[in-house]
Amino acid sequence: MRRGPRRSWPAAVLAAVAVVPAGCAEFDDSTAATDWRDAPELTAEAAPQPELPEMDDSPGPGSPPSSETSVPPPEGCTDYDKAVIATCLDTVSAVAPLPSDGSSVSALAGERRSGRVFLVGTDGEPQEIATLDVEATGDGGLTGLALSPTYAEDGLVYAYVTTASDNRVVRFSQGQSPKPVLTGIPKGPTHNRGALLPGTDGALLVATGDAGKPSATADPGSLAGKVLRIDASGKPAEGNPQADSPVYAHGLRSPGGLCSTTDGGRLWVTDQAEQHDAVYRVEAGEPLSVPAWTWKDRPGVSGCADWTDMLAVATSEAGNVQNLPLTEDGSVGGDPQPTLDGENGASYGRIGSLAQVTGDVAVAGTVNKDGGEPVSSDDRVVLIVRQPSSGSGRD
Repeated sequence: MRRGPRRSWPAAVLAAVAVVPAGCAEFDDSTAATDWRDAPELTAEAAPQPELPEMDDSPGPGSPPSSETSVPPPEGCTDYDKAVIATCLDTVSAVAPLPSDGSSVSALAGERRSGRVFLVGTDGEPQEIATLDVEATGDGGLTGLALSPTYAEDGLVYAYVTTASDNRVVRFSQGQSPKPVLTGIPKGPTHNRGALLPGTDGALLVATGDAGKPSATADPGSLAGKVLRIDASGKPAEGNPQADSPVYAHGLRSPGGLCSTTDGGRLWVTDQAEQHDAVYRVEAGEPLSVPAWTWKDRPGVSGCADWTDMLAVATSEAGNVQNLPLTEDGSVGGDPQPTLDGENGASYGRIGSLAQVTGDVAVAGTVNKDGGEPVSSDDRVVLIVRQPSSGSGRD
């Protein structure tokens, strides 16, 4: 883990987490969330550019070095880049930001292959809070995390995991074993990963892979290759295209991430399709057949963030963030602008997860230990701060 002065976590946060053993147990549905907290309001500023976070004026995690000073390379688990808030993890394929008080940033980070979940942040060292029972074959394992809106009170977390028999959504809380929420999502030799996103209307959105069976994506009776929309108990959410079905849209192969605007009016999903990588604008009941943008060079799209006038898409193969300019109606208005590629900002290698903390800050996890070229401090959790500029980046 990252070395440095040890700092205290807020009592409310620590009270909400604990190491969770694998298995199933009774779960009081009365504690399940019925509403998800709206994300903070986004601002219509310029293209997102990586910039070190400014949390306070004192040295330490969260404070940027001088722009005139180069950042030295990591030494063991110590990383001198102040944007790095956790080190020496393994394949961070899932992140879920915690509500921010403006003075610090914290999040949950999940390791795909081990199923371990860590509490990480700018004001403390990573702490392991849970270990989920996962099977990481065929790109599966722990690939999605989402918080309940009352996480500070109940510590309730949702996870997308691969087990020995299926892919599923589970939830876990302090002192309780994971409880299945939605089971029976097909599992195959590959394309098992999934993604989660709390909706602004009380629903939970779930992106699923086709489990290596392309025909399943068009099968309304299969949960594979879909964007699903469920309530906190795993049942079809009210307002779905078909009242008795969790299916919201279909046509995915190997999804990397879900993201939306604060009001939920614009929803995106990234996908590693057969011939290209793509990002789709998701519409209720409509097939995911016409991408908003495609990448023929297949950079390995993963998580995304809607910055109002720019859609940021992280990549695990190219190891950068692709920023797509958006027009006022939400259409892609030009070629992607890469950042975090070593030329336009620092490079952290393969990025396997990305999620918005606020309208100006996102948190990302690297997966360099899974086929990349890890440095001594990998894998890492990194903050990406949106940098205002004078231009919009639109064509």
